[in-house]
Amino acid sequence: MEAVARELGGIFDAEAVSFLIADLSGRALVRLAHVPLVDGEAEVRTQLGPGERRHLEESATVLPFDGGPAEQAVRTQTVQVLPPDPARAGDGVLGRWRVLAPVTERGESIGLLELYLADEPGRQTVAEIGHAAYLLAFVVIANRRHTDLFEWGQRSRPFSLSAEIQQRLLPGSRTCEAAAFTLSGWLEPAASIGGDTFDYSLGRDQLHLSLTDAMGHGVGAALTASLCIGSLRGSRQTGATLLEQATDANTVLAEQAASRDLDDFVTGLLARVDLRTGAYEMVNAGHVAPYLARGSQVTALELPVDLPFGLFPDTAYRSTRGTLRPGDRVVLVTDGMLERNVSTVDLPGAIAATRQLHPREVVRALADSALEATGHALSDDATVLCLDWHGSNAQERSIRSGADPERASNRLP
Repeated sequence: MEAVARELGGIFDAEAVSFLIADLSGRALVRLAHVPLVDGEAEVRTQLGPGERRHLEESATVLPFDGGPAEQAVRTQTVQVLPPDPARAGDGVLGRWRVLAPVTERGESIGLLELYLADEPGRQTVAEIGHAAYLLAFVVIANRRHTDLFEWGQRSRPFSLSAEIQQRLLPGSRTCEAAAFTLSGWLEPAASIGGDTFDYSLGRDQLHLSLTDAMGHGVGAALTASLCIGSLRGSRQTGATLLEQATDANTVLAEQAASRDLDDFVTGLLARVDLRTGAYEMVNAGHVAPYLARGSQVTALELPVDLPFGLFPDTAYRSTRGTLRPGDRVVLVTDGMLERNVSTVDLPGAIAATRQLHPREVVRALADSALEATGHALSDDATVLCLDWHGSNAQERSIRSGADPERASNRLP
């Protein structure tokens, strides 16, 4: 990152270059910096700034979203150009123009590229900075496979062992944009991890989705969820049909439960969408019905409900078929979004009220509503998966710096 910063500084004649990575909470950015130790002594430290933490020579400063320019850049997926701010005289950037460019790949907000320039940038320079931020996304994606540094920066709160297992089960990117659809998922964990997971895989002409909820809490639930996700991914990758995937997961979990003399089971929704036509197939294994937002109406999809995975090895599963129309939104949730303490939330109403938001914003807004209803004390994980259907993947996708700005949420007032 330091090498990239130096190169960008030279290219754009920037006096300061920073990378702000998205916090795992989804509600802040984290400024990553390298703070060399003085004479190699670990005990020698300068005073920590507000929201800053350090590990050896690495510094991470949490910057909560406050509706300001940084959040606007992430929300709208556009480069923000800010004139000199007299209030920032103490930062050593007095009289400098500030540029914030979203670092994004397929709609997944990775963070922001921040540059301070002596002069106001022209339109061409702003466009080049936006492109550089897009390329930076691939630098981060490639390099985070080899280091814990990025994830350390993103973790502003400690993880339990069960939360650690749960995080490893989630897809590497929480958001995916393509010509035919936009998809985003969010998991808001309870204090005692409840075993929720979501997953997706994009093929040439098909999109696979799953949302599952393992019984129980803690490490046991996380391990049961691991078996379920491992089975679903393995059978999916061998080309199994949706019903075969469901049957395989049920067999694996039932055998495990029998060997441990436990009643481990997992509820879940499995879905597959044909990207050429919008035709979908869906399996409901004892789970909460998904919601369909079509036009101004929000209704629960009527699916036959079969037994959860893992109860009986000979369970037969059924699938339901239908077709999505351009403009449709499908929202999948776990029962943590419907538990007793969250019953005050009108979920269909909240889905209708957020129709104009990008799915990346929708899933967080719905999870926030559950948090607020429980006083930030969820008794079960609250997980949301949101799919927007735009039409056939034969159409072109218009992107700028890794995202389609026409699909992004509007600027905050």
